[in-house]
Amino acid sequence: MRIEYQWLNAARSDQPLLVFLHEGLGSLSMWRHYPAQLCDVLGWRGLVYSRPGYGRSSPRPSGEPLQPDFMHRQARQVLPALLSALGVDAARQPPWLLGHSDGGSIALLYAAAWPQQIAGVVVLAPHILVEALSLQSILHARRAFLDTDLRQRLARHHADPDAAFWGWNDIWLHPSFSTWSIEDEIRSIRCPLLAVQGLDDEYGTLAQIRGIQQRAPQTRLLELPDCGHSPHRDQPQTLSAAIAHFLQTPTQQLLPPSRTAA
Repeated sequence: MRIEYQWLNAARSDQPLLVFLHEGLGSLSMWRHYPAQLCDVLGWRGLVYSRPGYGRSSPRPSGEPLQPDFMHRQARQVLPALLSALGVDAARQPPWLLGHSDGGSIALLYAAAWPQQIAGVVVLAPHILVEALSLQSILHARRAFLDTDLRQRLARHHADPDAAFWGWNDIWLHPSFSTWSIEDEIRSIRCPLLAVQGLDDEYGTLAQIRGIQQRAPQTRLLELPDCGHSPHRDQPQTLSAAIAHFLQTPTQQLLPPSRTAA
């Protein structure tokens, strides 16, 4: 399997590592300049990659649909394997994760599954359950892919735009996915956590990040007006400033160690 990835500020080996996890239709290139800009603001190292099936990573095999547990597989299998393959010792130097949308959910699942191998998490427009608003917007995206130039625009970023789009769209709209939820699993998260939601997000409501805080009380919330599903595109400077401030005092509201997470 081929994984497309990029190191940022790789020479700063003594600095923390921030790993970027893209959205459901995202890729390394679709982050544009934000990861480099944020890592420069922080003075940190960064790692950006495209999940299998996206960007220039190995396309998803034809006729192989995503399963309802696809985000769990990314968090529990693919991401740990990638970090190991790239020489990142997550047990000795736990990374930070910054995830957007589906990538945010994957970051939460990683933090819940590997509590000793995570320094902290920032999530942008994450999903912890399926909302009607999300399904309506995903159905609208299906129409756009069929009737507009969306396929051509995605082809700039994905080796196989059809597999990337239909894998994401089909599983989210599949009846078996309507009850998908990670609400119980995220209760075990003990690391610092910043959850960000745009007030004009067409793919999710504040119930997502407020639900995270209810289950992981150390979570700090950032609710952004005049912001849609992509805070790093709609309000990059505000977001970077908030992340930098959060990282200066990340342990302010940490939960005590959990026996179940040990």
